[in-house]
Amino acid sequence: MEEKVYILTMLVANKPSVTARITGLFSGRGYNIQSICGAPTHNPDISRITIKTQASPKQYDEIMKQVSRLIDVIKLRDMTEDDAVKREMALISVGVTPQNRTELIQTVDIFNAKVVNAGIDSYIIEVTGTEKKIDAMVEILRPMGIKKLTRSGVLALYRELEEDHLEQSTPA
Repeated sequence: MEEKVYILTMLVANKPSVTARITGLFSGRGYNIQSICGAPTHNPDISRITIKTQASPKQYDEIMKQVSRLIDVIKLRDMTEDDAVKREMALISVGVTPQNRTELIQTVDIFNAKVVNAGIDSYIIEVTGTEKKIDAMVEILRPMGIKKLTRSGVLALYRELEEDHLEQSTPA
């Protein structure tokens, strides 16, 4: 069966060992986590964890069932489809020379990125966007000499529908 990339997000109790139990569930069944991001939400008692994984549809169904059974998982959603806003952030350290400085600044501008640190022989660039945007910027910067690269992994939220927003803001 052909594997596909899936994105799932969950609200969990913001307690020690919750993330360990979730990642243990994946590793115990031999499923790979391509990226994982987690942090508290606006409610300090709840964290949001977003996981990107590659699996067959059958494996993914099993993952969803097993994760939803974990005690501290409050809500679980599949964010794979396009009706979610998905973003990554990357920090990229690039070698800077007098010959490539102008091209580097132009590339940063084109990608709507930022130079967050300018050293004598390198710049650290911050770029935020879709996975494809980050990949494209990395490929353009590669010939200039990437020294270091770190990525956040995917973060995702469903777009709020107009009627959802109205329901939440209307007093009961």
